[in-house]
Amino acid sequence: MLGFESVIMFLATLAIFGLKALPWPVALGGGAALCVLLLATIPLLNRPFGIALGWALQAIILASAILVPLMLIVAVLFGGMWVFAVIKGGMIDRDNAKLAPAP
Repeated sequence: MLGFESVIMFLATLAIFGLKALPWPVALGGGAALCVLLLATIPLLNRPFGIALGWALQAIILASAILVPLMLIVAVLFGGMWVFAVIKGGMIDRDNAKLAPAP
């Protein structure tokens, strides 16, 4: 999910750049950093730090709605998917732990 979100945020970066909502170095640099962080978080999701980083990135995406109000739609959609994935993933992990044989 974060991989696809990275693509969407790249396109949002281009929109912020095109709308001149920020100076171009800030828009492109910040957008590139966000895309890289989203991709770098993927292998960390099996650790609590990775989940916390994912939450922080979702908050940053939500804050981007201050610059471009339509980003609120993106933030709500991906934030909702993130909440579902974290909750459902935790439930699946707990169920798998119950079914796993004791060492």
